[in-house]
Amino acid sequence: MEFSREFPVDRTLIATGAMIHDIGRATTHSIAHGQAGAETCRNFGFPEKICRLVECHIGAGLTADECAMLNLIPRNCVPVTLEEKIVAHADNMVRGTREISLEARLLGSPHLSRKIKIRMYRLAREVELFR
Repeated sequence: MEFSREFPVDRTLIATGAMIHDIGRATTHSIAHGQAGAETCRNFGFPEKICRLVECHIGAGLTADECAMLNLIPRNCVPVTLEEKIVAHADNMVRGTREISLEARLLGSPHLSRKIKIRMYRLAREVELFR
């Protein structure tokens, strides 16, 4: 919520996304939990903008090609709205129950491609302007 204090964003949407973005972990702890959670939300009739928050919170999102390479549904899961970007970035800045730096997140993710790390860096630069 720190990122939404003084800017024209949907604070209720951000709070909802913050609370349920990991709902897909009820079925899988893999990278597929974003799409699994979005599907769960859709099945329960959640508005699509909430489903997108859940689907796009993985790192700085995944392109349709990246999803296909990971055996996920080839769907563009890159955050587009400011609310989607805030939830994704805030999730990147937490490990367990404590806040971490972007550097710690990137160094602690050696499995991520350079392209994805650059996208995460750019997302952080954009969203940190709102803190």
